Parts: sequence; structure tokens; C-alpha cells
Amino acid sequence: MAEILDSVRSKYGAVAESTLSGNDAGVKAVAEAFGYSADELTSIPAEANMGLSCGNPTVTAHLRPGEVVVDLGSGGGLDVFLAAKKVGPEGRVIGIDMTPAMIERARANAVSGGYTNVEFYQSTIDAIPLPDASVDCVISNCVLNLAPDKPAVFREIARILRPGGRLAVSDIALKGELPEAIARSMAAYVGCIAGAIRIDDYRTGLLAAGFEHVEIVDSGADLNAYAKVENQSGCCSPAMDGSACCSAATVPDTATLHAELSELLNQYDVNAAAASVKVYAIKPKSAASCCGLDCCA
Repeated sequence: MAEILDSVRSKYGAVAESTLSGNDAGVKAVAEAFGYSADELTSIPAEANMGLSCGNPTVTAHLRPGEVVVDLGSGGGLDVFLAAKKVGPEGRVIGIDMTPAMIERARANAVSGGYTNVEFYQSTIDAIPLPDASVDCVISNCVLNLAPDKPAVFREIARILRPGGRLAVSDIALKGELPEAIARSMAAYVGCIAGAIRIDDYRTGLLAAGFEHVEIVDSGADLNAYAKVENQSGCCSPAMDGSACCSAATVPDTATLHAELSELLNQYDVNAAAASVKVYAIKPKSAASCCGLDCCA
């Protein structure tokens, strides 16, 4: 598990330290392919968008003024800043990310954009540094698939949500068997593919954590849209200056790892086994409807 987290942290640290931004045509094209409007993208700092999304959770979250929202794996702050406009000055949006460089980039974006109702914490998403029942809505964008212990993440989300609170996530999930070469590849894991779970298992995991009204819908988006960013493979954006973004702390030759992922994705049709999904679930308002679990504190 530690090796996986180190690999993911290394990859996204390289992306955060790159000059990728919404000013790049390819990065903008990826975001638009997964549901962001041109107006949304121009309303936030360009450096918040690095072409890492697989959907737009702020569309399905139905955010309201005054709400407290948490974004798991907030990256450069793209969804945090969009949510901040929806909850208004009376609301608050909290970004959680385990990569120091991402937190630094997001905080700089918040300053440059003049946001006063956002904050960012460095943490893994299986141990969220927030009190029980303190949040109205949890959003996330192409991040839960990277968590090694997904049941722990689902339980943490249920813990921090208020009774009646909701989860609105864009993610990658499996609709079929991954080829063994991809399923066993660390490069494919940090590229948002090998760590994904089946749609049915996703639903079962959320129900086991105490959620109800669980909906998981295949968005039909083409995962090959990631290729719109030059030299990108999977959901892995390139770092600048010729270095590979899919670097892993345990692999000295990062170019080899990136080349491995590119080779795998050239051999197999990712859309045949994986899908960009919209996930929605509600924490019950009463313990009686919580399947006997103490998830409605």
C-alpha cells in the first residue's frame, strides 16, 4: 500500500510542478470532453485545471448557498473553486489532497483568484482531518479509484457527512475484466485504470458504508479523450521539460514507467473494460435506515 501511495504522490507531484494549465488547448479540451463548459473553465484560475478530470461532479452535486463541501483529491482546486461560487460567501469548500505540491498550487490559485471561502488540507482520503457529521456534500473527481483501501474511504465519507448529506463523485470504474497486463501494472494503477473497481462492487461498498439511494451511471465519455493532451497516456498528464508525469519513487527510470503505460494503452481498448461514471449517494437521516451501522452520528 505504501508503494502505491508513493507512486501516486510522485506522479501528481510532478504534474503540480509542471506548467500545465487551462491555457493549454489540450488541457482545456480534456476538461470540456468530460463535462466542463467554457464559461466554467474561464471563471477559475487557469492553473487549477491540469487535464486530470474524468467528469464534472459540481454538476450533479446540486450545491446550495451556505453549504459546507469537501473535495477529496482536490488537486489544483478546479472543483473547489467552482463549488465555492455555488455555495457563496456563507458557505465553505475544503480541499483534501495528499500531495504537498498540489496543496501549494491550490493555495496559490486561491490567492490569485481572490477566494475567501476555501481552504486546503494535506491528508490521505482514508483519514480525513474533519469532525464527524460536519459536511453537507462530498465531491471527488477521478481520485477514489486511486485509493488502495476504498472501503475505508467510503466509511470516512459517511463519517464526515451530516445525516441527509450526499456524495457526488466522478470516477473511473470497471464494467468488464481488465487485461492481465493492465491489471498487474503499477503504471496503469497510477494512470487511474488498474486501481478501479467494478461498478457493482462500488455500489456494494457504498451500501456497506451505510449509504442509501446509491446511483452509479456510465457517463459514456470516451476515456481516450486524455490523448488530447500531448504525450499523455491514460489520465496521466505530462510534466514539462521532457520528464514523465507517471514517475514512481520506486522506479529510477521514470521514462521507462511512462513508456510502459503508453505501450499498454496502445495495445488495449480501455473503453471496453472501464468507464467514466457519475456516482451519487445519500447518508440516511436516521440510524434506523442505516442498515444497523453507526454511520449517522
